[in-house]
Amino acid sequence: MNHLDIKIGHLDHVAIMKKEWGLIPKILSGEKKLESRWYMNKARPWDHISQGDTVYFKNAGEPVIAKAQVSKVVQVSDLDPIKVRELLWNYAKDDGLGINEDKLETFYERFENKKYAMFIYLEKPESLEPFEINKKGFGSMSAWISVDCVDKLKVKS
Repeated sequence: MNHLDIKIGHLDHVAIMKKEWGLIPKILSGEKKLESRWYMNKARPWDHISQGDTVYFKNAGEPVIAKAQVSKVVQVSDLDPIKVRELLWNYAKDDGLGINEDKLETFYERFENKKYAMFIYLEKPESLEPFEINKKGFGSMSAWISVDCVDKLKVKS
């Protein structure tokens, strides 16, 4: 990499996923084209992610195993239950949820009172040689970490 390849201003992100949802394989296969995050209050990566950033993926308690580039970010605020239902229907297929009404109802019940939603479109997904990260300083329950370079999080072996 020469100095012209350095991405000025772009961030690396680590998204911690729920293993039981089985979403990382769907990202790698291209079935899941976006990552959604739903919040009561604005939380990272809200206003901290943009096109060209890289998102690294890991299941909780496991190493990072995949990454993808961000192609677009959509942020939606002032949600109410009606907007949540509409967003779920509009984004479910690209989010890897499919259009199964029972499954969407389960997610609706989980998100119906959220006030903010993010839809992070992904491109160029790829598997990685697994690596561990140190989340110290980000909170043990943190589900999203944003840094200028993911190498700063890597546990040295």
